[in-house]
Amino acid sequence: MENEIKKIMDEQFQKEKALKVERYRRLNQFARKGQILFVGSSLMEQFPIDEMQRQIDIPLEIYNRGIGGYVTTELLQNIDACILELEPKYIFINIGTNDISGPEYNKEELLDNYGKILDIVKEKLPDTKVTLLSYYPTNPEFGEKLPYMKEVLGYRSNARIKQANEDVKAFAEERGLEWIYVNDGLMDEKGYLKEEFAIDGMHFFANGYKVILENMLPILKELR
Repeated sequence: MENEIKKIMDEQFQKEKALKVERYRRLNQFARKGQILFVGSSLMEQFPIDEMQRQIDIPLEIYNRGIGGYVTTELLQNIDACILELEPKYIFINIGTNDISGPEYNKEELLDNYGKILDIVKEKLPDTKVTLLSYYPTNPEFGEKLPYMKEVLGYRSNARIKQANEDVKAFAEERGLEWIYVNDGLMDEKGYLKEEFAIDGMHFFANGYKVILENMLPILKELR
């Protein structure tokens, strides 16, 4: 019975992700070309940049095409709707935290998929500048408060995130791309995601995103 319920839930989640892709395809018809794009998984999808950008002075608009639950293979499969159709001038990517959040994490597979995504962007959008964002810290103590989060927070440990950040940073440098660290101010004295920012130990309330945006502002304000 439990396996059947999990199967149904997984199928429903896949349908929800497919629906988001279709919504983006239709929404992209109304987007302005040559702007800024945020893309990735739930940590990007939940970034309330549409509202926040109204409070800041930047020269270009920011579009968000994150999809919760996405791994690098899914972004690769739907790169048209999530990236190419918008023809952005600048792209900020945060993808891969779901890749590292399980027992079968494979660094080489993550970087290989990331490379394929970037190769397509380079081919299809040669004048677009791509910036990779650091992965954010988590708070494992939420695993005790929210038992359903214990397993995923065990895999998505801060040690694994730190190593993944080092790997992706080196990967970006090899490709001549910019990787930026946006985590200043997010962590407590233990190195955990601050409790006041955390919904479940890994997702953020708006005040956490405000910190990330402030860390990005020096770059965003210079884009033309």
